Amino acid sequence: MVCLGNICRSPLAEGILKSKLPQTNFLVDSAGTGGWHAGEQPDKRSIAVAKKYGIDISTQKARKFTISDFDTFDFIYVMDKSNYADVLALAKKDHHKKKVTLILNELYSGKNVEVPDPYYGGEDGFEHVYKMLDAVCDVIAKKVLR
Repeated sequence: MVCLGNICRSPLAEGILKSKLPQTNFLVDSAGTGGWHAGEQPDKRSIAVAKKYGIDISTQKARKFTISDFDTFDFIYVMDKSNYADVLALAKKDHHKKKVTLILNELYSGKNVEVPDPYYGGEDGFEHVYKMLDAVCDVIAKKVLR
């Protein structure tokens, strides 16, 4: 799960997907295309909305996406077109590029719908993003559990 700073959208996506998959069989993580929040907790509003739905993301720490993530993960879900371009720019192999997908394309195939960044908005933006990510993580969980 990749967003810009790894403090709002991708930590939520990580926490939501982890809650839908058996922990022993899957590695779910998140990162940002920028590293300026590395080592920080998710935004307090992301923590709060996740907690509202019974998910604790407070122990997550932000990190920057690295080239080695292409080898570590089978699927790389990005939140928006900017994240998509940034991650693809790091991919050196075709099979790495094929791992990268706009996350909402799992719900709206080929529509390239973006998950909005709620950082500069209010609490309602985080609620909206949570609901979007919860719906798409249902689809992703079913896909990987097949």
